[in-house]
Amino acid sequence: MTGSEKSLAKGSPAPGPVSEETIRVYSMRFCPYAQRARLVLAAKGIKHEVININLKNKPDWFIEKSPFGLVPSLETSSGQVIYESPIVCDYLDEVYPGKKLTPADPFQKAQQKMIVEHFSKISTLFYKILLAKKNNEDVSGVKAEVQEKLVKLDEILAKQNGLFFGGSDVSMVDYMIWPWFERLIIFDSKDCLNKTPHIDKWYQQMLQDPAVKATYIEPDLLLGFFKLYSQNDVEACDYGL
Repeated sequence: MTGSEKSLAKGSPAPGPVSEETIRVYSMRFCPYAQRARLVLAAKGIKHEVININLKNKPDWFIEKSPFGLVPSLETSSGQVIYESPIVCDYLDEVYPGKKLTPADPFQKAQQKMIVEHFSKISTLFYKILLAKKNNEDVSGVKAEVQEKLVKLDEILAKQNGLFFGGSDVSMVDYMIWPWFERLIIFDSKDCLNKTPHIDKWYQQMLQDPAVKATYIEPDLLLGFFKLYSQNDVEACDYGL
């Protein structure tokens, strides 16, 4: 499965065993956390299948694949299950051959994790914007806070030895934060890049990355999904299919 199939929901039968020499990722097309895993899978050229899950109407068996009922989660051909997006991505990078996305140097690795932690404070604000928009509330105060934190992130990027957060090449840290930048349009925050020149340049470079291209969701699809999602439409996850 390529990931463009409709989601499995309550009443759907569980998929069969994972075939040899492949790995299965349980995902949701519009979930930024699941996109993290799909970015790493694409970047490393890992043979995989995607099973989309309707997170608003989950199959009963899904709890066996993800104890918290969230995506992404991985299932191996031997039945092993790995969940939580940072753990999933680290596992894929460590287990599979090819270009390593995480630095071998402990300090550089710690630096990347600190950047992701810094960004997590911004992604939390993005969801505050979504909630405020859903309730028809003013978002100007939250957007100002997002802008302030993005400027600080821009300063961090300016100190790197290259266009990316890990230096001259795309690495794990870039894939860990990219999904939220792809969704700036639904967070009503695209204009925030006007005051972050280094992030704006990074954003344009990321759009050219093969893994980003392989997992990219067009803005009209994101907006259509969010409209249904904000209306608590159970089928929002399959918008556009």
